[in-house]
Amino acid sequence: MIRAYKFLLRPTAGQEAALRAMLADHCSLYNGALQERRDAWRHSSKKSIKYGDQSAQLKEIRAFDPERQGRWSFSSQQATLRRLDKAFAAFFRRVKAGEKPGYPRFKGVGHFDTVTFPRDGDGCRWDSTPHDQQTRIRLQGVGHVRVHQHRSLRGRVKTISVKREGKRWYVVLACDEVPAEPLPSTGTIVGIDMGTVHFFTDSSGAHVANPRFLDAMADELAAAQQHLSTFPKHTRQRSKKHRAAARKVAKLHARIRRQRLDHHHKQALALVRGYDVIGHERLNTAGMTKAPAPRPDPENDGAFLPNGAAAKAGLNRSILDAGWGQFLSILAKKAESAGRRVIEVDARDTSRTCPPEIGGCGHVAKENRVTQAKFECTACGLAENADRVGALNVLHRAGLALCAEASPPTQEARRFGGGWSHGLLRVRSVGVVS
Repeated sequence: MIRAYKFLLRPTAGQEAALRAMLADHCSLYNGALQERRDAWRHSSKKSIKYGDQSAQLKEIRAFDPERQGRWSFSSQQATLRRLDKAFAAFFRRVKAGEKPGYPRFKGVGHFDTVTFPRDGDGCRWDSTPHDQQTRIRLQGVGHVRVHQHRSLRGRVKTISVKREGKRWYVVLACDEVPAEPLPSTGTIVGIDMGTVHFFTDSSGAHVANPRFLDAMADELAAAQQHLSTFPKHTRQRSKKHRAAARKVAKLHARIRRQRLDHHHKQALALVRGYDVIGHERLNTAGMTKAPAPRPDPENDGAFLPNGAAAKAGLNRSILDAGWGQFLSILAKKAESAGRRVIEVDARDTSRTCPPEIGGCGHVAKENRVTQAKFECTACGLAENADRVGALNVLHRAGLALCAEASPPTQEARRFGGGWSHGLLRVRSVGVVS
């Protein structure tokens, strides 16, 4: 397996200055390469510039400017040029697909936060002082930087990235050949229903609280953003007070992000330890949080009818604060390491179907969902918590998917897309279940 390990760096004052200079010089290289591509496109007589053309110029660039470009790793500079090449490849892919293109933009020094070293030993060396009790990483032009290694490293270090987050510095190690660590079989399966009132509800009816980290710090964050907005535009980026206010806003957002990530890891680990198979809805959070389209008023030119954007904004904020996509991604990776299995099922009508697992009739109707928290079947009268109903239907469909693997799909499986024709069920195999 391939895994990434992220460790905090503890550089000295001199090393921190060198790290900032490294980011600034790589940012300058990125912007210069982008400008060259823009100029080549504007002049039709010139051929298009590719990564190979720009990489071939690195030797001359380093010789021309040895103090800024010549002192850094050649391979890390190539990685920066590849980063720009990937941005252009993504731009042309979106143009071809008819999506919103997003032309690559110039990077400010404050927004260029990562430098990548493609190989361990080429411009960088992990565990550069093996006989020292303190783990260190050697970076060309910076020196041996102390690392706060809070957990053991497994596998072979392949790629090393240095990243700045606010005032903190991190090293990210991409390792391959990481061995799996299968957990003992529990013989159980569970379905979970993601929500905003509760973070998720499992098929047994247990609710996991939604911490709402963004709401908890909303007042402090609003005060910091309001203070930042009081600075006139002509004084921005030139005032120490403005830069301090911007750092405070970024610090608060970073704290919220770390709290959310910690919560996701803990809840995913609890699920992986407790169950062999975990079913969840296949969610398109990008589509769910999309702003509603405007509704022009046919009777008044330039006027618009209410489209529920204000109410939808609150829901979008709650969904993004919960971070469903990040949690499900972490869950899949932890399950793979533990030899568990994650099954994604189609989310349609999971909260409107009377669940057969608790004596329900399987009736599907919009009217079954009475309120956000209450489910009452209009056919058989079954009353249950709406979130648990969703989790039970997810569990039911996950079970149908497992049965479909062992035998041809039944009529009930076809109803929910459990066969191989409708594609409503998608099984993500992430390990062997004992």
